[in-house]
Amino acid sequence: MCGIGGQILLQPARNTLQKSLDVLVERQRHRGPDGEGSWIDAAGRVGLAHVRLSIIDLGGGHQPIHNEDKSIWVVFNGEIYN
Repeated sequence: MCGIGGQILLQPARNTLQKSLDVLVERQRHRGPDGEGSWIDAAGRVGLAHVRLSIIDLGGGHQPIHNEDKSIWVVFNGEIYN
C-alpha cells in the first residue's frame, strides 16, 4: 500500500514545507519502498508527498501527477483507467 500525505501552511515557507514533506516521506517509506515524490505550489504554502509500492504498472505510476497545464496536482492510492 502506498503512503500519501500533504500539508497546508498559513504563511508561505517553502524550505519549512519541504523539510516537513521530507519527514513525511521518511516516516512512510515502509509503505512504499519503490518510489517517492513531492510537489510544492509556487507560493510555498501547499505540499503533497507520495511513497509508492509497485504492484501494477511497475514502470509508471510516479506521483504526484498533474493535468495537462499543471494547474491541478493530486496524490492518491489507486488506478486511473481511460
